[in-house]
Amino acid sequence: MKAKEKNIKIAGDKMDRYESANRVAVAGIIANVFLVLIKLLVGFQSKSQAMIADGLNSAGDVFASLVTWLGNKISSKPGDEDHPYGHGKAEYIFSIIISFSLILVAMGILRSAYESIINQEAVKVSITLIAVALFTIVLKFFLYRYCKNIGLKYDNLLVLANAEDHRNDVFITGSVLLSIIFSQLGIYWLDAVVGIAIGLWIIYTAIKIFLSAYNVLMDRNIDPKIEKDLIEEIENFKGVLHVDSMTAKPIGIYYLLIVKISMDGNMTVFESHDVATEIKYHLKTLTDIEDVVVHINPH
Repeated sequence: MKAKEKNIKIAGDKMDRYESANRVAVAGIIANVFLVLIKLLVGFQSKSQAMIADGLNSAGDVFASLVTWLGNKISSKPGDEDHPYGHGKAEYIFSIIISFSLILVAMGILRSAYESIINQEAVKVSITLIAVALFTIVLKFFLYRYCKNIGLKYDNLLVLANAEDHRNDVFITGSVLLSIIFSQLGIYWLDAVVGIAIGLWIIYTAIKIFLSAYNVLMDRNIDPKIEKDLIEEIENFKGVLHVDSMTAKPIGIYYLLIVKISMDGNMTVFESHDVATEIKYHLKTLTDIEDVVVHINPH
């Protein structure tokens, strides 16, 4: 693929990526606002700490979807004089904000569950309570599949964080449903225990999201297996003796590669630079490579 064709393709991919993530965020906002209202209403009426905790979790999901929308909007901006490689890292900054918000929600849930254990309030089971739990499980499962497919297609951490949150909600609300059933058997303490489990699960998810974003913001190098494959490709070019070093700097969702190569010292300067140019444009046609800097060491 020629460089011009690749630039056109990247521009199209970025637009598709932005629009898909935007749809994910809007769908999440609408769905979670609705779930917050019905979960908290039914939760307080039935005195179910697990359902209240699930409602608070959905409130956190509303915030997460709003942050996804804002982060996606900023990260999709093209490069400018101050940001020559674009604003892609905003995606990871906003992912960290989501992780912090999830921890705050989890702390509120844990406190509420603890108070439930102390007060030992019974859950008022109703058809509405069970219906809300079942509806949430079905809705969240479809949202999870939708977000997961988009996130994997475009390697979008914000969308993948939303997908993981939706998946967590499937298991969480399933646990709520179990606690409701057990309360019918007189095991009321299980409701509070489920609330605690929800809080701990959210904290675990938040830490995973934080670490994924942190690694990119701290300029973590490219995957060793990918690096090995790239080095093998480079060493197949005419005149290349070996690759001295390769470093990769994340620039948003893409990488800037800096490659130092030992070339045959008998080649002319023009010949060696022609090979370097071929290597550069070859690497730029590969996925996730935005730009390449090739330094030649005559050997």
